[in-house]
Amino acid sequence: MSDDLVAAATRWLEEDPDPDTRAELSALIDARDLVALRDRFGARLQFGTAGLRGELGTGPNRMNRVIVRRAAAGLARYLLDRVPGAAEAGVVIGCDARHKSEVFAEDSAAMFAGMGVRALLLPPRLPTPLLAFAIRHLGCAAGVMVTASHNPPADNGYKVYLGDGAQIVPPADADISAAIDAVGALASIPIAALDSPLVTRIGSEIADAFQKAEVGLSLVPTARDVSVVYTAMHGVGRDQAVGVWQRAGFPPMHLVAAQADPDPDFPTVAFPNPEEPGALDLALADAARVHPDVLIANDPDADRLGAAIPDGAGGYRPLRGDEIGVLLADHVLRHTSGSDRLVATTVVSSTMLSKMAAAAGVHYAETLTGFKWIARAALDRPGTRFAFGYEEALGYLVGDVVRDKDGISAAMTLAEVAALAKAEGVSLQDRLDALAFAHGLHATDQWSVRLEGAEGQARIASVMEGLRRDPPGERAEPEGLPPADIVMLRIGADRVVVRPSGTEPKIKMYFEVVIPVAASLADARAAARTRLAELRSVLAAATGLSPR
Repeated sequence: MSDDLVAAATRWLEEDPDPDTRAELSALIDARDLVALRDRFGARLQFGTAGLRGELGTGPNRMNRVIVRRAAAGLARYLLDRVPGAAEAGVVIGCDARHKSEVFAEDSAAMFAGMGVRALLLPPRLPTPLLAFAIRHLGCAAGVMVTASHNPPADNGYKVYLGDGAQIVPPADADISAAIDAVGALASIPIAALDSPLVTRIGSEIADAFQKAEVGLSLVPTARDVSVVYTAMHGVGRDQAVGVWQRAGFPPMHLVAAQADPDPDFPTVAFPNPEEPGALDLALADAARVHPDVLIANDPDADRLGAAIPDGAGGYRPLRGDEIGVLLADHVLRHTSGSDRLVATTVVSSTMLSKMAAAAGVHYAETLTGFKWIARAALDRPGTRFAFGYEEALGYLVGDVVRDKDGISAAMTLAEVAALAKAEGVSLQDRLDALAFAHGLHATDQWSVRLEGAEGQARIASVMEGLRRDPPGERAEPEGLPPADIVMLRIGADRVVVRPSGTEPKIKMYFEVVIPVAASLADARAAARTRLAELRSVLAAATGLSPR
């Protein structure tokens, strides 16, 4: 076994164009570090509906230039075989500011061009929603975004879209994966120079078009009196957010200076995700000094939106993803019209949106987790018009300019909600309270457990199987949805959904308690807290895991 590992590593070394990973692998081979070699060569990153995502490093179980070149070659083969006119329409490629992102983007362009597919390279350090916008704006056959979104700094990823501007879904993911698996030795595949006629470098005009389109999503252009603290979380959202802000006519935002510039090491946060404890600490400290109407945060690739609002006691409280979702949905439903409108969310999000849709007389869709499903909701329902969609993990989409979650337009829309509430003499908390009185208090909670490595993946699989075999409540199968690794439970009147994360080594559990509000919201919230705590205890006992 040790000889096989060393032989596989030596073969990999012969293909590797990156001096950094070549040095890493040479050192491991020389030291015959079998534990490290087995970790890198005993498994491989799997290409799925989220594309590729993993830790940077050498070998097939890491993100590196060999993996990226093979992925680009496989995607090019898929497009040439399956999509008429793909070579001429081309692939647009974007990247964030993570380690190796720009190199991976340029490698992809060189591989596409080498296989005869036109490659359009966006400027480096741009948000994911801008790439998703560019696909349809430029009329491309596909798009690639090099990003690991909100993952830790050691990670990177490769996100694939087709020509409709939405992320890939089955069966395209399996077909692309098979094409990648069929790629032979890299030396046998032509690779173009970056000055090839088939490689086009797009300039600032794409950001200009994106910002104009985003501003066009504004529903109440007169609502602009709002003060905002904004953090880009060391990512690439600031310049696009500020550009949209200025074009839309909002007052300047207060930027959290320590997190404003792109930095792939994310030095001020343990995990660059607005959901994670501590990630908003610097922004909250600035809010305590500046006293804004709302605090807004994008994650590093600016496809997610976090927020905090005044807590009534001089501080600020972060909003849950579902709270932001229903605030935005309420705004969209108030300020649009038409019975063909469609709103969508996922099976792990609050069920309040379904009640809001029914009250407004609009179409409602509930999908599997992942924005690839939400963005396609209207495409799969002829005669409907996509108005709004969200997932509780801070992903939001207003309108149809982008077909993926978009933290830039969501930030603008939330600021508009806050400005309109301020003009009407109410707070964002007042808006949430009014929704609770109208549709019931929908109290949600989530906890997740990070389980690293092969042992962690085995534990996650064991927990999921245990919940299917011996559920602590009544199993409820999702209706009308594709098969998925998900367990839905009814425990009394309450709902629990459990699933493995698609992008991180985590198992996630989602809880929802719905309580009608007769008179006292305080009493309803107290009852909800008790029931949510009971649900966490039940699931902890059933899984043997500890909620954080």
